[in-house]
Amino acid sequence: MSRARMKTFAAAALAAGLALAGPAALAQDMLIRNAKVHTAGPQGTLDAADVLVSGGVVRAVGPGLAAPAGAQVVDAQGRSLTPTLFGGITEIGLEEVSAEEGTVDASLALGVETKEMTVRPEFDVTLAYNPASVLVPVARVEGIGWTLLGAGSTLGGSIIGGQGGIVRLDGSADPVGARVLFVRLGSNASGLTGKSRAAQWMLLDQLIDEARGRIGADSNMALLTPAGRRTLLRYLDDGGRVVVGVDRAADIRQLLRWSKRQDVRIAIAGGAEAWMLAADLAAAKVPVFINPLDDLPSSFDAIHSSFGNAARLDAAGVPVGFTLGDSHNARKVRQLAGNAVAHGLPWEQGLAGLTSVPAQAFGVADRMGRIAPGQRADLVLWSGDPLEVSTVALQVWMDGRAIEMRSRQTELRDRYLHPQRPRDQGGLPRAYPLPGEG
Repeated sequence: MSRARMKTFAAAALAAGLALAGPAALAQDMLIRNAKVHTAGPQGTLDAADVLVSGGVVRAVGPGLAAPAGAQVVDAQGRSLTPTLFGGITEIGLEEVSAEEGTVDASLALGVETKEMTVRPEFDVTLAYNPASVLVPVARVEGIGWTLLGAGSTLGGSIIGGQGGIVRLDGSADPVGARVLFVRLGSNASGLTGKSRAAQWMLLDQLIDEARGRIGADSNMALLTPAGRRTLLRYLDDGGRVVVGVDRAADIRQLLRWSKRQDVRIAIAGGAEAWMLAADLAAAKVPVFINPLDDLPSSFDAIHSSFGNAARLDAAGVPVGFTLGDSHNARKVRQLAGNAVAHGLPWEQGLAGLTSVPAQAFGVADRMGRIAPGQRADLVLWSGDPLEVSTVALQVWMDGRAIEMRSRQTELRDRYLHPQRPRDQGGLPRAYPLPGEG
């Protein structure tokens, strides 16, 4: 059965217990009954359990819960229920067509014409976020409920890309939680640092010296604006998270030394060779967000890539999350988790890498990433195992609202697969001739 037909069949089976609502519908009391509840928390997976939702928040989880008067009751028929999934580090809402410059807002390049290095950590991509982007429902109907907006630099920028933040894909415009600072290291960033990765550590130390006032703002060698200094101090003094894009084990080793020396709270994105330093990463409590399909030496920074990266990191005690880095295909991130499980990562940890691990890493675990009392009722009901490629999301709820399971892709599918009926009976649009017509 095709994915499209599977979704149609499953939706019909749920129709008796599920009234679909548009994105603007108000949340109502709801009881999801008889679900295989993957809590992504200490309770683990609960078979034949119920989830009670009120006011857009999960109120109770367990067997035999009673539905309040007037509450909507959804019979899950034993299917899997999870929190909405983390889409990884993306540019959803910051780009529409990556090859069209006018639709891309995720990177900064202020120094192109002057040839001068410009370091602007105060650059905040969340200010350009468009909640009406066509990419939002494309990801959401596949169970992706939130993402971390990433910031980067192009030629004329710096290894500090700027700030991003967590956004929920529910149509709301504002980010959730604190900002995250993005830094890029290794050979892919050496063009931003005089063609040498060694210079990256020199520049990072200088930036901290400037933020701490050890290098005066009036120095001819100063790299930061006053706003940039204030921004860096938030990450130095207030424990803000710094996400570092890095792959090579040698660079990760230097990063761990640097972060300890400067007291910087880091996470790693990429980490193709991170398994080689698993014990050190675990001791430093550094979460690593990887693509488990990186198993070939795509660069000299990733010669020791391995399918076993996630399993080895997890076995050492490293919090492992997942990111694909592809805004248009963010929905495929759960397939990454499935591949990590296929290569030794425990299933529960595969789900955690899409839920509780990123929520904890980016400071939103008090409201997202688990199914537990007090958490937002951002939920997904699945046709099967959520980490299986053939499984589809049957229904997504955001704050307890049933999201209409439509996107630009489903609308195009329906248009081009329109039944071959006469036009006066609701058949093909005028622009599409019937077979045999000119």
